[in-house]
Amino acid sequence: MAFSKQVQVKGDSDIYQISPNVKKYTLRDLGFDPTRHGAFVYVGSLDTASPFNAAAKLKITINADLDEFKMDTVNTSGTASVNIFNHSRADEFVTQYHFILNEMIDRDVFVKL
Repeated sequence: MAFSKQVQVKGDSDIYQISPNVKKYTLRDLGFDPTRHGAFVYVGSLDTASPFNAAAKLKITINADLDEFKMDTVNTSGTASVNIFNHSRADEFVTQYHFILNEMIDRDVFVKL
């Protein structure tokens, strides 16, 4: 998946965009890890029953310029996309997904369009 200005996760009706006010220290505070190339990666569990062995995870990568990103919901190993909106545990996963993204919106990382 390539970096883009706006992202819509499969199954979600919301579209997200990087906030013009995003700061690197805010990303670090929220659990993003910097890469060798200057990008920032976040991988968070959507499984409240077993967060260390999650059935689904939210993976976000923001480029070094903080103007484009990739976002997807993935399986345990992070190798395949998972549509959490039609998953058998959709209520739990979608609630956690929105909780995480709303925190990032509140902290000026993303803007919901």
